[in-house]
Amino acid sequence: MLFPKNSVGIWGFGPTATRFMPGGYHPNAHDEGVITWTRKAVDGLGDLLDGLEFHYPGECNEDNLEQIKQALGSDVDLYVLALGLFSNPRYAKGSFINPEEAIRAESLEIAKRGIDLAAGVGACFIIWPGGEGYNYPFQISYVDAWNWYIDAIAELTAHAGTKGVCIFLEHKNSEPAMKILMRNIGMTLFTIHKVAERGVDTSNLKVNMDWQHLIMNGENLPEYAALLMSEGKLGHHHSNSGWGTFDDDNMTGALCFMETLALAKELQLGNYGSAGERVGFDLFPYTEDAVEAVRRSILNWEWMWDVAARIDSEALMAARSGGDAVSATREVFRALGLDDEYEDKIKNRKA
Repeated sequence: MLFPKNSVGIWGFGPTATRFMPGGYHPNAHDEGVITWTRKAVDGLGDLLDGLEFHYPGECNEDNLEQIKQALGSDVDLYVLALGLFSNPRYAKGSFINPEEAIRAESLEIAKRGIDLAAGVGACFIIWPGGEGYNYPFQISYVDAWNWYIDAIAELTAHAGTKGVCIFLEHKNSEPAMKILMRNIGMTLFTIHKVAERGVDTSNLKVNMDWQHLIMNGENLPEYAALLMSEGKLGHHHSNSGWGTFDDDNMTGALCFMETLALAKELQLGNYGSAGERVGFDLFPYTEDAVEAVRRSILNWEWMWDVAARIDSEALMAARSGGDAVSATREVFRALGLDDEYEDKIKNRKA
């Protein structure tokens, strides 16, 4: 059975700072730096790890790329570079939508250099516009901001197309901007549609589903994965879990178990991974050991994938054809171990 490869965000091995703990719960990571984080990830997870993801230009850039490649070794690749301007105070009012034209132009040039670096190592490029938004009513001109944003994505998509780089757009409703422009799946597809309207080929412009970002919006993971696959727009995943009120980035499967299991089944039905797509892990182990939290997430996900494969696809499709929730649920729980023999065991308790 096809099993998609994985990739892991290197930021989970850092200090894991919060506004209540600005030094992070792992302060030693400050002094270690990204090269040590990379070695720690490779050494600790080498038996499970396929690739790593880095932000550009903060975590990976032209100056430290060769060191990172050496730390990765021959068995782990650099699968994704993600634009990281949101963490620079210079872009506090946005990068692509900044009210200063010079900063908007500067942001585009930085993003293009990141795409060029991704092209050089055969990586994909994530744009998560966490700083592209606003904090107050009346703060910005919405139409201007949206036009600047879409113009930027169009220019970067065209540039990436000439380099053979795939761009993944990743939405989120809030943080760091309190109202991010591209805050749900619908607005992500709206962005892609408007880029296409500008005459840009969007075959290399797809979606990265960050699971907790969808959960925060009440967006059902398997439903949106199925829709995106049907449109050829599902490019990547950031696997995690959470309570649904904040971007917890908890271990995969620790919460929202059924939604995650249903997602695994939907990806199998859609043959996800057949074109080289991966499931990345975007984790933020605030107080946990980073290596162990990532290891547990990968193992949890691979087990859930195997459970999903045990769900009888024909029986599930038959139940779906009649909208039969009871029969569909029965097939899921059979895969989890509630088979006929176990049902008889339960019945005998009452005998």
